[in-house]
Amino acid sequence: MPPVFRFAPSPNGYLHLGHAYSALRNADLARQSGGRLLLRIEDIDATRCRPEFEAAIYDDLAWLGVDWEQPVRRQSQHLAVYREALDRLTALGLVYPSFESRAEIVRMVAQRESSGAWPRDPDGAPLYPGTAKTLSASARERLLASGAPYALRLDMAAALARAGALDWHEQGAGPGGEAGVVVAQPQAWGDVILARKDTPTSYHLAVVVDDALQGITDVVRGADLFWATSVHRLLQCLLDLPAPRYRHHALIRDAAGSKLSKSTRATGLRELRAAGLTPGDIRRQLGLAASPQSG
Repeated sequence: MPPVFRFAPSPNGYLHLGHAYSALRNADLARQSGGRLLLRIEDIDATRCRPEFEAAIYDDLAWLGVDWEQPVRRQSQHLAVYREALDRLTALGLVYPSFESRAEIVRMVAQRESSGAWPRDPDGAPLYPGTAKTLSASARERLLASGAPYALRLDMAAALARAGALDWHEQGAGPGGEAGVVVAQPQAWGDVILARKDTPTSYHLAVVVDDALQGITDVVRGADLFWATSVHRLLQCLLDLPAPRYRHHALIRDAAGSKLSKSTRATGLRELRAAGLTPGDIRRQLGLAASPQSG
């Protein structure tokens, strides 16, 4: 069977050079291996994702010379599938609701940090203290019945006890330059959120379900997601899903050394197009070899 790659942007802003690099890497690897390239639109966040951004994704990728198979998978059209996966984890006793607001969690962590360092996840965010796990079943039911906001979290300790040791095959290079077999460390993320009352799934849960359903064999993405793979491997194990091969690539950074981001309004591909750059210029700027589609 030919390998299957995917490019999975979120339509919450315009694509920039970092997206172009990842899309072109996937497209090049698919072409060189005789494989397939799928496009997935990760539009779960209804408050930030907009139709004009999705339309721009298609336009920018076509301009770059990236070809993808139809149909495009849009996550917002598959919420029931993610709910089914969440229900499976809940049935295993691995999911619990937490009701604290983000501000309350910040205060709880600050209180604990007054007595010493509090652990943080690989992205630098403090781990959730786990206080909601001490609630009685009746207290949880009262809060749920009241309509209080909540997050559904993975009980990491229970999940690890069920899954055991995990690893993944890394074909690229992680933060430490490692390649080969990488030992997964999902415990570094604490009790991760799998869904919220107003958001039916998280990135972590949706991505592993989608990769399995789409038959993705090779995940090629930025090094900022290297350690998130630990959580993905854990969820794959718990849900009996296959593990693809992973290849994490270096990030494209700005002049100050920060990674390009929609939130900081990094220069978009549409602006570079308007300035007269060609797809060939983009490939050269990213250090990629010319392709038959480049101008």
